[in-house]
This record gives sequence, structure tokens and C-alpha cells, in this order.
Amino acid sequence: MNMEPVSSTVYSTDKEHETKDMDIRSLSSSHPQTPNSPHTHKVGIPPKQNLLKEIKATVKETFFADDPLRPFKDQPRSKKFILGIQTIFPILEWGRSYNFTKFQGDIIAGLTIASLCIPQDIGYAKLANLDPQYGLYTSFVPPLIYAFMGSSRDIAIGPVAVVSLLMGTLLENEVDSKKDAETYRRLAFTATFFAGITQATLGFFRLGFLIDFLSHAAVVGFMGGAAITIALQQLKGLLGIKDFTKKTDIVSVLHSVFVSAHHGWNWQTIVIGVSFLAFLLFAKYIGKKNKKLFWVPAIAPLISVIMSTFFVFITRADKQGVQIVKHIEKGINPSSVKEIYFSGHYLPKGFKIGVVAGMIALTEAIAIGRTFAAMKDYQLDGNKEMVALGTMNIVGSMTSCYAATGSFSRSAVNYMAGCQTAFSNIVMSCVVFLTLQFITPLFKYTPNAILAAIIISAVVGLIDFEAAILIWKIDKFDFIACMGAFFGVVFSTVEKGLLIAVSISFAKILLQVTRPRTAILGKLPGTTVYRNIQQYPGATMVQGVLIVRVDSAIYFSNSNYVRERILRWLTDEEEKLKASYQPKIQFLIVEMSPVTDIDTSGIHALEELYKSLQKKDVQLILANPGPVVIDKLYASNFANTIGEDKIFLTVADAVASCSPKLATEV
Repeated sequence: MNMEPVSSTVYSTDKEHETKDMDIRSLSSSHPQTPNSPHTHKVGIPPKQNLLKEIKATVKETFFADDPLRPFKDQPRSKKFILGIQTIFPILEWGRSYNFTKFQGDIIAGLTIASLCIPQDIGYAKLANLDPQYGLYTSFVPPLIYAFMGSSRDIAIGPVAVVSLLMGTLLENEVDSKKDAETYRRLAFTATFFAGITQATLGFFRLGFLIDFLSHAAVVGFMGGAAITIALQQLKGLLGIKDFTKKTDIVSVLHSVFVSAHHGWNWQTIVIGVSFLAFLLFAKYIGKKNKKLFWVPAIAPLISVIMSTFFVFITRADKQGVQIVKHIEKGINPSSVKEIYFSGHYLPKGFKIGVVAGMIALTEAIAIGRTFAAMKDYQLDGNKEMVALGTMNIVGSMTSCYAATGSFSRSAVNYMAGCQTAFSNIVMSCVVFLTLQFITPLFKYTPNAILAAIIISAVVGLIDFEAAILIWKIDKFDFIACMGAFFGVVFSTVEKGLLIAVSISFAKILLQVTRPRTAILGKLPGTTVYRNIQQYPGATMVQGVLIVRVDSAIYFSNSNYVRERILRWLTDEEEKLKASYQPKIQFLIVEMSPVTDIDTSGIHALEELYKSLQKKDVQLILANPGPVVIDKLYASNFANTIGEDKIFLTVADAVASCSPKLATEV
């Protein structure tokens, strides 16, 4: 009999491949074929694999999917050593091709983001309930470390609003920053140390996929809620209120604002704050309208600080109730190694806060890095990024810094300013160094209102209405996660909002795993293609045959549901047929193409399904089980239980065995 070539998998019979050890099996359909019936293809069974090799392949695919050791293959030992050093310090790789053109771009970008980061750092430090210089410290050491170890060309490192608020809130829950400033500061360094340990550990053990459990929708909601909370917190500085609530929920904050309206507001502070806030928002509008004027919103905060400081100094508005920064300690970062709690009562508290802050900082940095890497078309090694971010926070915690990460606003400015490499972070760090050494005394008369205005203008961009609308259009459950995180942060606390975000993200995963989709398939007219009848209303069902597709792997978590759902499909269809006096269902075909894996519970569920169908006098037929599934069907002897002639490569072949006449229709 002449066999036409087919597109199904063909296993080699070459003796060199040692077919004796491969144990290749195939299932042939033994039903009779008419002269006009199409050839029924065989379902190939993968060769038996060595258990050790199988485990090795699984581990490699799980933890080393990007094949990080590929560059080391077939390289001499000296070359491998150099590649290893370059892997840890990417600056040694891109530094070899560094030139004056790239240097120019990095200098301009570095100076631009420095002008933006200095006023922001002072404000973010206050958000974390720390003295202003700690914000500047955090933009000095961590960017230097990242420039040597990070793989992103565009991320601008430093303190950010969300992480500052998160740390400030969590730390304040443990220690009062005003009554016991030293313990508070030490706990902040301890939390930063463990944030770095968390990040570096995830990267070193290649566990970066864990941060993906916080869905994009949850992150959008959390960031938006945090932005609202941060902006509301700034009303204290913007309105000149002295006695302000320590709570972060919107009800408590607004109550505190309106209670102090008659005696606690300072009109001079309001004039300064609102005027410069309008200026900053207008500058952002100009930069958004004309991309070439990106430098306008970048330099606007520094201009605002200079002008407002000068205004307060010459008018001595501080004597009229306008609150000012007062003193910023001069000099570079002092060592804080001895201030970290490595034992005692505050160690577990620092660890807990550090893990939470580290994960949020990591999520934000990786998201920013991937965004700009995609825009510039280069690969970003997520695990390498985690090690770099972790290392810089570990070193930062020992040099009086609190948790640093990638800032979206500064990274966007860095990108638009034409940065070429991570050297722009070094430039920014040098400017901050000069500021710490020589300029900090000049910030003495900087009004708190201007810092509040700068923070408000910065966090406005974190509220992504377009993303929320898109999430609503695409996935309603995602929108629930988004809104849950948003309202959790706004109406409760940051940590509860984060908990809601994580909980809803996990709930979605569990729902998808435990309740996989199933569909009834019908035949598209004039073809042998079978598709979902809900998606293709023109698809016709085959008389006497019910075709059900399972759109998920079958595991212990969903096996009972899959069995019950298939039987419910059958029951519903039989009731319809009975009502219309049509012939009953004789064959149930389960399309298994999407079923990527099956466990013992899944096999047991199929066995129970088979027994239930036998009682109903319905034959069970399987179509196109994958290599992993068919191997397990054989190992469990289920393939022999239902019969090898009841397993087919395609739905069309399966239908042909049930209804040969239909198979030949065109």
C-alpha cells in the first residue's frame, strides 16, 4: 500500500540512533477504512527518557530557560573567566566599545536626571520620615553600584515615591520616627539590608519568576492608589499644617485637613505651594506635548527649588509660619554598618519590612527595565538585574541609604535625554556627590511646600487611567484586582492594599487552574476543521457525536471539575436531543491538544469518566494527546483500557471512525 507523506512526527529508524533503547511506540486505528476514506494518521509515542535526564531538562527549563551558560560553550578557560567577570560586571563588556559619542549622550542625560533627582530626593526622604540628606545619600552610592552591575542602559536609580511611602508607613508602625529617630533610622537601614538580600537571593537562585505573581493589573491599581495616598500626604506641606494625622487612608487624611482648616492652614505656604505646583504641572504638560522639550519638566523642579528658596530667604517668610527644610547635613554618606540590627527585637521586624519593600522595588525596576529594553530592542537579563539591585541595596544599607530602585519618571527623562549606557547614573551620582559636599547649606530656606508640590507633580504620572480602561475592556477579573488594590491602598493602608493585590492575583491563578475552560466543538462547513461552536456559530455538530475540548493541563486541582464538566456537557446535550427527538449521543470525543500535562489524579478522573460513559453506553475517544500525556496514558495502562483504536491524531480522524460518511463530505 502506497503511503503519502504526512506532517505528523516521524521517528528515525537509523541504527545509529539506537532504536532499541528508544522504545518508540505508535497507536494504529484498527477500524476498517473505505477506499475513499482519508488515511488515519498514527499517534506517536515519545521515546522513554532517562529519569536523570528528564529531571535535568525540567530544572533547566524552569530555572535556566534563557540558557545563561550558552556564551561559555566551547570557550577556553581564560575566555570563560573573562566572560564570568563580564557577567557579574556588564560595564566591562559595554565599556570596551564606549566612545565619545556615547559619552556625550550620557553626560547630557546624567546632568538632566541629576537636576530632577536632587529636589525629588529631599522630598522622598521626608516621605520615608527620614532627614533630607538620606534621600541624597540614596542617589549617590546605589547608582554607582548599579552602573557597574546592572544590564539596563536606561534605568535611573534612586529613591522613589511608592517605596518611600511603603517604608515610611511600615517603619512608623513599629517605631515612632519623632520620638525615637535613631531606632527608626537603624530599622530603616536594617530593612534596606534585607530588601537587598531578598533581591539578590531571588536573582542568584534564578527565582525571578516569583515577581510575576503580582499581576500587571494589580500593580496598576496599587501604584494608582499609592499615588493618591502620597498626594494626600503632601497636603500637610502644601497647606502648612503642623498637626497632621499619621494615618494614610483618605478618610483620616481629609478629616485632618478640614479639622485644621480654621486655625492650621498658612496662607503664605498655600500661595507658594499652589503657585509652583501649577508651574510644575504646566512644565509637564509642555514636555508631554512636545517631546523635544523633555528637559523643561526635568529642570522645572530644580528651578522651583531655587526660586522658592530665594523668595523665602529675601522675604523671611519662615518667620510668617512658612515651614522650611532648615538643616541638611553636609558631606558624603557615613558608614552605617554598625547601625544595622543583626540580632535582637528589631531583626525580624526589619526582615519583614525589607522583604515587602524589596519585592515592590524589584517589581517596579524590572517593569521599567523591560519597558525601555523593548523600546531600544535589547535583551534585559531579569535575574542579573535582581542581583545588581540587591547588591546596591546591601551596600547602600551600609552607607546610610534606604531602599533604592528604578524611578520611572527619571528613567523616562534619562531615555529622552539620549542616554547610551548606565554611565549616566555615574554622572548623576557625581552631581549628587558635589551637592552633598558643597551645596546642601543652600537648601536651608527651601520651603516644605515646594517639596510637596514636586512630589505631587511626580506621582500624578503613576495614575494610569488609560491602563485601567484597557484592563476593563480586556479582562473584568483583572479590573477587579486593579480596583481592589487601588481602594485597599486609598481607604485602608499601603500594606493592606498590597495584600489585597497579591491575594486577588493568586485568586485569579487558582481560579484559572481549578476551573479550566472547556468547549464543545463543531465542524466548519466544507472543511475537516473542528472549532468552538460559540466562537463559530456556523460550525455544525456531528450527529451522534459530542466533541469536547479541555483547554488546560489536568491536575489534582481540576481533575474532578473537568470530569464533572464533561459529563454535564453530555447531560445537557442529551436533554436537547431528547426534546427534539434526535438520536442519542454514541461517542464522546475529548480533544486533548491543549492538555499539556496530566497527573495521577487526572488519569483517575479519565478512568471514572470512562466508567460513567460505559453505563450510559457512550464510547470514549481521545484526540491528539501530547507526548507527555500519551506517555502517561500508556504508563497507567489507560490507553489499553479504552483501546488503542480509540486514540487518534486529529478530531477529524476520530469523527471518521465514528461516522465514515461524514468524513468524506466536503
